[in-house]
Amino acid sequence: MTPEAKAREKIDAKLAKSGWVIQDMRQINPMASLGVAVREYPTSTGPVDYVLFIDGSPVGVIESKKDDLGENIIVTESQTERYANSTLKYVKTDYQIRFAYEATGILTRFTDYNDKKYRSREVFSFFRPETLKYLLDQTDTIRNNMKHFPELDTAGFRNCQVKAIKELDKSFSENRPRALVQMATGAGKTFTAITAAYRLLKYAKMRRILFLVDTKSLGEQAETEFLVYKPNDDNRRFRNLYGLCRLKNSYIPDDVQVCISTIQRMYSILKGEELDESEEEESPFEHPVDTAQAVKEVVYNKKYPPEFFDCIIVDECHRSIYNVWSQVLEYFDAFIIGLTATPDKRTLAFFQQNMVSEYSREQAIVDGVNVGEDIFIIETEVSRNGAHLMKQLIEYRNRLSRVKRWKQMDEDIDYAKTQLDRAVVNPSQIRTVIQTFKDNLSKMLFPGRNEVPKTLIFAKTDSHADDIVQIVRDVFGEGNEFCQKITCKAEKPETILSAFRNGYNPRVAVTVDMIATGIDVKPIECLIFMRDVRSKTYFEQMKGRGTRSLGKDDLQKVTRSASGNKDHFVIVDAVGVTKSKKTDTRPLESKPTVSMKELMLNVAMGARDGETLTSLANRIIRLNSQMT
Repeated sequence: MTPEAKAREKIDAKLAKSGWVIQDMRQINPMASLGVAVREYPTSTGPVDYVLFIDGSPVGVIESKKDDLGENIIVTESQTERYANSTLKYVKTDYQIRFAYEATGILTRFTDYNDKKYRSREVFSFFRPETLKYLLDQTDTIRNNMKHFPELDTAGFRNCQVKAIKELDKSFSENRPRALVQMATGAGKTFTAITAAYRLLKYAKMRRILFLVDTKSLGEQAETEFLVYKPNDDNRRFRNLYGLCRLKNSYIPDDVQVCISTIQRMYSILKGEELDESEEEESPFEHPVDTAQAVKEVVYNKKYPPEFFDCIIVDECHRSIYNVWSQVLEYFDAFIIGLTATPDKRTLAFFQQNMVSEYSREQAIVDGVNVGEDIFIIETEVSRNGAHLMKQLIEYRNRLSRVKRWKQMDEDIDYAKTQLDRAVVNPSQIRTVIQTFKDNLSKMLFPGRNEVPKTLIFAKTDSHADDIVQIVRDVFGEGNEFCQKITCKAEKPETILSAFRNGYNPRVAVTVDMIATGIDVKPIECLIFMRDVRSKTYFEQMKGRGTRSLGKDDLQKVTRSASGNKDHFVIVDAVGVTKSKKTDTRPLESKPTVSMKELMLNVAMGARDGETLTSLANRIIRLNSQMT
């Protein structure tokens, strides 16, 4: 078999999977099915490899090449277009060849000649006949519609949101397949994304949009925002205008325009497998795996073909979902919008350097959208240098079952600080940190407060979190409600999270990864790091849990002794996490011991160094948030 024949065999199989009936000229019957693909059809310029018929009328052509020509397949476009403009023999009725494919057994590219400035693009496989019929029935193409978005009514929008939406409109109008929106935590990324989705459905005439997350809790949060969203040009809420569904099983309803799903669930749907909900509790990003062993191979799914979604909005897209999980995104022939507060080089590369808007955390603090942080460092001898265990009878504990047993050590052991709370548990060390935090709460951290502010503690493991919860309750002399664990292994973590967000108790929550990123808990005023992180991006996301601004009335609903608006949050660093440079952003406050009067006098006398200016800016921003 020749290389060309081998490629044709694979192309035939792809066409058949996509719902096409394949025929030769000697057995031609274009009315045999809705979609018929006829091989070697004669034209006025020679036989074309395939002609596609819909309801008996020719609408598309396919030019096939052997597999090793994949890298040069774009040069075939002129040949395909020549056939598309040729006269098909034996066809007596009026017709238009609108669709064109260039294909090897491995690669497929598609062009819709009705697009203005039409441009070929790579697709996973051939569109189904019913899809081409749907496109033929439309008054215009999605890409043409996107060239005529109406002006945005900006009432109620932040400037950063207006810029993002307008630049998205521009990117879509230029037929750019991927766009990245960088927006500081708390600045309204989801609201911006819903507005973009609304405009794409209403004005671009898209059929379906996929809102993709990587944890169940982020999906629930997005669903809530979609349900309450109301556009400026309509009195009805989004849920009354378009069908909305958060996917909880492998079935996608036909009558919905927006689907919210974890990437894990969408992968399982495409594979035709069921997914245990526990696999949606944590982001795949938090538990990196060997990508060489875990590449997510996606195969064609006739129920949900590549053209099923017209746009994918990827929340928290800075995570590594486009490594192991890239095929889930690239399976669909869809525009991709990425949302993140913390893009890295890989994010920019995946979105083809098309960052349509940037809104940094520093700018958000200056604008009053976010609040800045103060840093309080707790350093102990053990956390700095580790410790020495002398040969003795020692307690061993199973991390999962927590069963204890006593065992005689064979020799003295030195353990490093990196082993603390993983291989070695030192309750005294945890107690020292919590006691120091308690002793400084009303003196240095939150002067005048008579209650513990909403505090989130980052632990290393679930077992470590259990130890912290018990010691916090002991040190503060409080009951179970005061401090609770919010991890995937906790009982009803979503219920505890809701109480932490909206109720008086718990005052302190301990987590590992579950609410370290993406989850919105505005009343948090203190973050305690009892685990280090190496990732700059992850550290910035963790800091974002405290950075959201909150007005006095809403803050006092959960923290009664708060005297004004939330104007800052405190990072308590018990592991040295703030000492190494992990992020491009920085605290505005560099001179906490210098009074505002001194800072102003220094500036008056000509000081222009960055530390003085940003520290003064920080004081003025906080003062402004408290003034009536």
